Amino acid sequence: MRRAVCPGSFDPVTLGHLDIVGRAASLFDEVVVAVGVNASKNRMFTAEERMDMLREACAPWSNVRVDGFSGLLTTFCSEHGVHAIVKGLRAVSDFDYELQMAQMNASLSDVETVFVPTSPEFSFLASSLVKEVATFGGDVSTLVPAFVDERLRARIAENAAAR
Repeated sequence: MRRAVCPGSFDPVTLGHLDIVGRAASLFDEVVVAVGVNASKNRMFTAEERMDMLREACAPWSNVRVDGFSGLLTTFCSEHGVHAIVKGLRAVSDFDYELQMAQMNASLSDVETVFVPTSPEFSFLASSLVKEVATFGGDVSTLVPAFVDERLRARIAENAAAR
């Protein structure tokens, strides 16, 4: 079985992420969307909330499952029989960073990294930008699934009320 992982923080999941996941799903027998669980980072959504959103967003692909991981991605890959990491590239700056990560991961294990260029309509898209625009009242409904937009707006309202 050809199994790949699409790792990330997915805070929140965007249509750009889903573009890469869907394309990976057409290339591999199974794709694991692996949500990084890093307690030291301040996220808008908890790891469980992010995984729930991803499960809903990835429901159209029967060969995609969602899991969480902490620690080294290569350890996760080894424990789950994954031999390929799929990474989306938006720009040359992404390539510089991701190439270093791919080489480090290859030095630690037998996992290969597959780079997939993002579709042009998503080349500017990043979760951090989505959160920033939404926080200041901007419309991000064309950048994330509708249910994610609803949850994002609700979380922003919760955070504002708590201040």
